[in-house]
Amino acid sequence: MTIAVLGATGMVGSRVIAESVARGHRVLALSRKPGDGDPNVTPVAVDVGDPEAVREALAGAAATGATATRATATGTAATGAAAVGAPAAGATPPRPADAVILSVRTFPADREFLVGATRTVLDAAARLGMRVLVVGGAGALRSPGDPDLLVADNRAYVPDEYRAVALAGTAQLRTCEAHADADWVYLSPPAELEPGERTGRYRRGTDTLLTASDDGRSWISAEDLAVAVVDEVENPGTERHITVVHRPST
Repeated sequence: MTIAVLGATGMVGSRVIAESVARGHRVLALSRKPGDGDPNVTPVAVDVGDPEAVREALAGAAATGATATRATATGTAATGAAAVGAPAAGATPPRPADAVILSVRTFPADREFLVGATRTVLDAAARLGMRVLVVGGAGALRSPGDPDLLVADNRAYVPDEYRAVALAGTAQLRTCEAHADADWVYLSPPAELEPGERTGRYRRGTDTLLTASDDGRSWISAEDLAVAVVDEVENPGTERHITVVHRPST
Protein backbone atom coordinates (compact mmCIF):
# COMPACT_ATOMS: atom_id res chain seq x y z
CA MET A 1 0.00 0.00 0.00
CA THR A 2 1.13 3.56 -0.67
CA ILE A 3 0.19 5.94 2.14
CA ALA A 4 0.38 9.72 1.82
CA VAL A 5 1.15 11.51 5.08
CA LEU A 6 0.55 15.25 5.32
CA GLY A 7 2.29 16.58 8.38
CA ALA A 8 5.19 14.24 7.74
CA THR A 9 7.68 15.99 10.01
CA GLY A 10 5.39 16.46 13.01
CA MET A 11 5.30 14.41 16.20
CA VAL A 12 2.51 12.12 15.00
CA GLY A 13 3.23 12.23 11.27
CA SER A 14 6.85 11.18 11.65
CA ARG A 15 5.83 8.23 13.80
CA VAL A 16 3.08 7.24 11.37
CA ILE A 17 5.71 7.14 8.64
CA ALA A 18 8.02 4.96 10.73
CA GLU A 19 5.16 2.59 11.60
CA SER A 20 4.02 2.41 7.96
CA VAL A 21 7.49 1.62 6.67
CA ALA A 22 8.02 -1.00 9.38
CA ARG A 23 4.92 -2.78 8.07
CA GLY A 24 6.17 -2.76 4.49
CA HIS A 25 4.16 0.16 3.10
CA ARG A 26 5.49 2.87 0.85
CA VAL A 27 5.00 6.45 1.98
CA LEU A 28 4.56 9.79 0.26
CA ALA A 29 5.84 12.19 2.91
CA LEU A 30 4.22 15.54 2.18
CA SER A 31 5.44 18.61 4.00
CA ARG A 32 6.78 22.09 3.31
CA LYS A 33 10.36 20.92 3.91
CA PRO A 34 10.40 17.13 3.72
CA GLY A 35 13.39 15.11 4.82
CA ASP A 36 15.17 12.42 2.87
CA GLY A 37 16.81 9.08 3.48
CA ASP A 38 14.54 6.02 3.55
CA PRO A 39 14.10 4.39 0.11
CA ASN A 40 10.51 3.50 1.03
CA VAL A 41 9.67 7.15 1.72
CA THR A 42 9.23 9.59 -1.13
CA PRO A 43 9.57 13.16 0.16
CA VAL A 44 7.32 15.67 -1.59
CA ALA A 45 7.48 19.38 -0.80
CA VAL A 46 3.94 20.71 -0.99
CA ASP A 47 1.89 23.65 0.27
CA VAL A 48 -1.39 22.40 1.75
CA GLY A 49 -2.88 25.76 0.84
CA ASP A 50 -2.52 24.96 -2.88
CA PRO A 51 -5.40 22.63 -3.89
CA GLU A 52 -3.95 21.64 -7.25
CA ALA A 53 -0.52 20.93 -5.79
CA VAL A 54 -2.09 18.73 -3.12
CA ARG A 55 -4.13 16.83 -5.72
CA GLU A 56 -1.05 16.28 -7.91
CA ALA A 57 1.03 15.14 -4.94
CA LEU A 58 -1.61 12.61 -3.88
CA ALA A 59 -1.94 11.40 -7.46
CA GLY A 60 1.81 10.85 -7.66
CA ALA A 61 2.24 13.44 -10.38
CA ALA A 62 5.29 15.71 -10.59
CA ALA A 63 4.42 19.32 -9.88
CA THR A 64 6.42 22.54 -9.78
CA GLY A 65 6.01 26.18 -9.07
CA ALA A 66 3.63 26.34 -6.10
CA THR A 67 4.03 29.07 -3.51
CA ALA A 68 3.74 28.26 0.17
CA THR A 69 1.71 30.71 2.19
CA ARG A 70 0.78 29.56 5.66
CA ALA A 71 1.45 25.96 6.51
CA THR A 72 4.23 23.70 7.52
CA ALA A 73 3.59 20.05 8.14
CA THR A 74 5.38 20.29 11.46
CA GLY A 75 2.17 21.68 12.88
CA THR A 76 3.15 25.35 13.07
CA ALA A 77 1.98 28.26 10.98
CA ALA A 78 4.55 29.85 8.70
CA THR A 79 5.01 32.24 5.82
CA GLY A 80 7.38 32.24 2.90
CA ALA A 81 7.90 30.52 -0.42
CA ALA A 82 8.40 26.84 -1.12
CA ALA A 83 8.33 24.94 -4.37
CA VAL A 84 6.37 21.75 -4.80
CA GLY A 85 9.02 19.13 -5.37
CA ALA A 86 9.27 17.14 -8.55
CA PRO A 87 11.20 13.85 -8.52
CA ALA A 88 14.91 14.14 -9.16
CA ALA A 89 16.19 13.37 -12.64
CA GLY A 90 16.17 9.63 -13.24
CA ALA A 91 14.13 8.89 -10.12
CA THR A 92 11.04 6.71 -10.21
CA PRO A 93 7.93 8.91 -10.02
CA PRO A 94 5.91 8.39 -6.85
CA ARG A 95 2.86 6.15 -7.03
CA PRO A 96 -0.64 7.46 -6.39
CA ALA A 97 -1.64 7.13 -2.76
CA ASP A 98 -4.03 4.39 -1.68
CA ALA A 99 -4.88 6.27 1.51
CA VAL A 100 -4.21 9.71 2.95
CA ILE A 101 -3.35 10.63 6.54
CA LEU A 102 -3.73 14.27 7.52
CA SER A 103 -1.81 15.03 10.71
CA VAL A 104 -1.33 18.78 10.86
CA ARG A 105 -1.70 20.86 14.03
CA THR A 106 -1.03 24.48 14.91
CA PHE A 107 -0.03 26.05 18.19
CA PRO A 108 -1.02 28.72 18.86
CA ALA A 109 -4.34 27.72 17.32
CA ASP A 110 -4.94 28.70 13.71
CA ARG A 111 -8.49 27.61 13.07
CA GLU A 112 -8.69 29.17 9.61
CA PHE A 113 -5.60 27.31 8.42
CA LEU A 114 -6.63 23.99 9.94
CA VAL A 115 -10.13 24.10 8.45
CA GLY A 116 -8.81 25.23 5.07
CA ALA A 117 -6.14 22.54 4.92
CA THR A 118 -8.65 19.87 5.87
CA ARG A 119 -11.11 21.02 3.20
CA THR A 120 -8.36 21.07 0.59
CA VAL A 121 -7.26 17.51 1.37
CA LEU A 122 -10.84 16.20 1.47
CA ASP A 123 -11.60 17.85 -1.87
CA ALA A 124 -8.51 16.38 -3.51
CA ALA A 125 -9.03 12.92 -2.05
CA ALA A 126 -12.69 12.87 -3.10
CA ARG A 127 -11.72 13.67 -6.68
CA LEU A 128 -9.17 10.85 -6.63
CA GLY A 129 -11.34 8.32 -4.79
CA MET A 130 -9.01 8.06 -1.78
CA ARG A 131 -9.86 7.48 1.87
CA VAL A 132 -8.66 10.13 4.33
CA LEU A 133 -7.79 9.55 7.97
CA VAL A 134 -7.67 12.84 9.85
CA VAL A 135 -5.68 12.82 13.08
CA GLY A 136 -7.69 15.44 14.89
CA GLY A 137 -8.07 16.65 18.45
CA ALA A 138 -9.60 15.36 21.67
CA GLY A 139 -11.74 18.48 21.99
CA ALA A 140 -14.24 17.12 19.47
CA LEU A 141 -15.07 14.14 21.71
CA ARG A 142 -17.95 13.87 24.16
CA SER A 143 -17.09 13.97 27.87
CA PRO A 144 -17.28 10.69 29.81
CA GLY A 145 -20.53 10.60 31.75
CA ASP A 146 -21.86 13.77 30.08
CA PRO A 147 -22.46 13.21 26.36
CA ASP A 148 -23.80 16.74 25.89
CA LEU A 149 -20.52 18.31 27.06
CA LEU A 150 -17.73 18.42 24.50
CA VAL A 151 -14.25 17.86 25.83
CA ALA A 152 -13.29 21.27 24.36
CA ASP A 153 -15.67 22.83 26.91
CA ASN A 154 -14.64 20.61 29.81
CA ARG A 155 -11.97 22.22 31.97
CA ALA A 156 -11.25 18.89 33.63
CA TYR A 157 -9.50 17.90 30.41
CA VAL A 158 -8.79 21.17 28.57
CA PRO A 159 -7.13 24.04 30.46
CA ASP A 160 -8.02 27.54 29.32
CA GLU A 161 -4.72 28.00 27.49
CA TYR A 162 -5.50 25.04 25.22
CA ARG A 163 -9.18 25.74 24.62
CA ALA A 164 -8.61 27.57 21.33
CA VAL A 165 -6.67 24.57 20.02
CA ALA A 166 -9.45 22.23 21.15
CA LEU A 167 -12.10 24.38 19.46
CA ALA A 168 -10.07 24.43 16.25
CA GLY A 169 -10.08 20.63 16.28
CA THR A 170 -13.84 20.63 16.75
CA ALA A 171 -14.20 22.94 13.74
CA GLN A 172 -12.00 20.52 11.79
CA LEU A 173 -14.40 17.66 12.55
CA ARG A 174 -17.37 19.80 11.48
CA THR A 175 -15.54 20.44 8.19
CA CYS A 176 -15.26 16.69 7.66
CA GLU A 177 -18.93 16.15 8.51
CA ALA A 178 -19.94 18.80 5.96
CA HIS A 179 -18.00 17.03 3.19
CA ALA A 180 -20.54 14.47 2.01
CA ASP A 181 -18.53 13.40 -1.04
CA ALA A 182 -15.36 12.40 0.82
CA ASP A 183 -14.49 9.05 2.40
CA TRP A 184 -13.02 10.06 5.76
CA VAL A 185 -12.53 8.99 9.36
CA TYR A 186 -11.62 11.41 12.16
CA LEU A 187 -9.38 9.94 14.86
CA SER A 188 -9.31 11.90 18.12
CA PRO A 189 -6.40 11.15 20.44
CA PRO A 190 -7.09 11.07 24.18
CA ALA A 191 -6.59 14.16 26.35
CA GLU A 192 -2.84 13.59 26.72
CA LEU A 193 -0.55 12.76 23.82
CA GLU A 194 3.23 12.73 24.12
CA PRO A 195 6.30 10.91 22.80
CA GLY A 196 6.93 7.64 24.58
CA GLU A 197 7.11 3.89 24.16
CA ARG A 198 5.62 1.81 21.37
CA THR A 199 3.75 -0.98 23.16
CA GLY A 200 1.31 -1.83 20.36
CA ARG A 201 -1.50 -1.81 22.93
CA TYR A 202 -4.46 0.51 22.87
CA ARG A 203 -8.22 0.46 23.36
CA ARG A 204 -10.49 1.79 20.62
CA GLY A 205 -13.71 3.74 21.05
CA THR A 206 -15.97 6.02 19.06
CA ASP A 207 -16.92 9.61 19.90
CA THR A 208 -16.49 9.66 23.69
CA LEU A 209 -13.22 10.32 25.50
CA LEU A 210 -11.65 7.17 26.94
CA THR A 211 -9.55 6.73 30.07
CA ALA A 212 -7.01 4.02 30.83
CA SER A 213 -8.21 1.22 33.09
CA ASP A 214 -5.12 1.19 35.33
CA ASP A 215 -4.73 4.84 36.33
CA GLY A 216 -7.79 6.63 34.97
CA ARG A 217 -5.69 8.88 32.76
CA SER A 218 -6.79 9.73 29.25
CA TRP A 219 -3.48 9.33 27.44
CA ILE A 220 -1.48 7.49 24.80
CA SER A 221 2.05 7.69 23.44
CA ALA A 222 2.53 9.16 19.99
CA GLU A 223 4.09 5.84 19.01
CA ASP A 224 0.97 3.86 19.96
CA LEU A 225 -1.28 6.45 18.32
CA ALA A 226 0.68 5.78 15.13
CA VAL A 227 -0.02 2.06 15.56
CA ALA A 228 -3.74 2.83 15.79
CA VAL A 229 -3.59 5.09 12.74
CA VAL A 230 -1.95 2.48 10.53
CA ASP A 231 -4.26 -0.25 11.89
CA GLU A 232 -7.25 1.85 10.81
CA VAL A 233 -5.76 2.44 7.37
CA GLU A 234 -5.09 -1.26 6.87
CA ASN A 235 -8.46 -2.40 8.26
CA PRO A 236 -10.98 0.45 8.03
CA GLY A 237 -13.90 0.42 10.40
CA THR A 238 -17.38 1.77 9.72
CA GLU A 239 -17.40 4.64 12.24
CA ARG A 240 -16.65 8.17 11.11
CA HIS A 241 -15.35 9.39 14.49
CA ILE A 242 -13.09 7.18 16.59
CA THR A 243 -10.69 7.54 19.48
CA VAL A 244 -8.09 5.43 21.27
CA VAL A 245 -6.43 5.28 24.68
CA HIS A 246 -3.47 3.46 26.20
CA ARG A 247 -4.21 -0.13 27.24
CA PRO A 248 -2.02 -1.46 30.03
CA SER A 249 -0.51 -4.92 29.90
CA THR A 250 -2.50 -7.66 31.59
